[in-house]
Amino acid sequence: MNRARNASTNASINDTASSPRSVEWPTWLLIGVVYGSWLAALVWYARGGAWGALLALVVVSAWYMSLQHELVHNHPSPYAWLNRWMGLLPIAVWYPFDIYRRSHLAHHRDELLTYPGQDPESNYLDPEDYAQRSAPMRALLLAQRTSLGRFLITPAFAIFHLLWPLRQRAYWRSPKMRWTWLQHAALLALTLWAIQTWTGMSPWTYILCVSYPCLGLAFMRSFYEHRPAALPAHRIVVNEAAWPWRLLYLNNNFHAVHHAKPNLPWYEIPKAYWGQRDKFVQGTGGFLVPGYTWLFVRHAFSPIDHPAQLTRPQSNAAPKP
Repeated sequence: MNRARNASTNASINDTASSPRSVEWPTWLLIGVVYGSWLAALVWYARGGAWGALLALVVVSAWYMSLQHELVHNHPSPYAWLNRWMGLLPIAVWYPFDIYRRSHLAHHRDELLTYPGQDPESNYLDPEDYAQRSAPMRALLLAQRTSLGRFLITPAFAIFHLLWPLRQRAYWRSPKMRWTWLQHAALLALTLWAIQTWTGMSPWTYILCVSYPCLGLAFMRSFYEHRPAALPAHRIVVNEAAWPWRLLYLNNNFHAVHHAKPNLPWYEIPKAYWGQRDKFVQGTGGFLVPGYTWLFVRHAFSPIDHPAQLTRPQSNAAPKP
């Protein structure tokens, strides 16, 4: 009965959340503002802005990662190649756009959400896997379920998991993978060289003082946007955040709306949510958070849940990616 009601709710949401494709002027404007803000912050640093400019670069770089998410979902252009080119510049340093694109689109298989090893963006481990880790590693994994740990520790884990496969010879057998990393490395070297030449900021300053904290700020959005649950729709949060957070994360705080209608542009998401708020909240099984500030303060030192969760069905019939 609950499954039927949940399916009916999701169908209603999907039907009414759609809108015809039109010229996405807000997203085109956003692209100009994000790139312009990044360049302005670099000019500020070159003119002695120092720590104020570095803080601005952290925020703008995290904002750029939100923009890359829109580009992955075919905004603002119907041409995938054009959207790709607008997201290739490694402002946030670490993730090649093509790798992020493949990983994130795989994450949108809702039936696999939170499954370790099958959902690329899962924050959870199988209990058996967790039990086999060393005591210090278990402590670090648990610390990441606090908001401070998410900001300070999770970027290091993410960078490690991104770069560790590069040491394996089999990883490089794919021509597409070799081209992805070659292109990314060339663009990153050119970007860091240009920044140092024009502003005097060393590559290490940019990597340690901009790209690392910007990853932490970006990861705060996904700190508690999914949870283990029997129904896929109950695994997706709605976070009624204040407008500065909504702007930074481009309304992805209304995450249930995004999963219900992944092609809906960021500026149409709030209208879709508030127009059917009760249905969305009901569809998530009450997975509602009153804002990021509340979430971060409440769980600064207290884990929001445990990293070891039985997130997959207790049978051999678990779906394969």
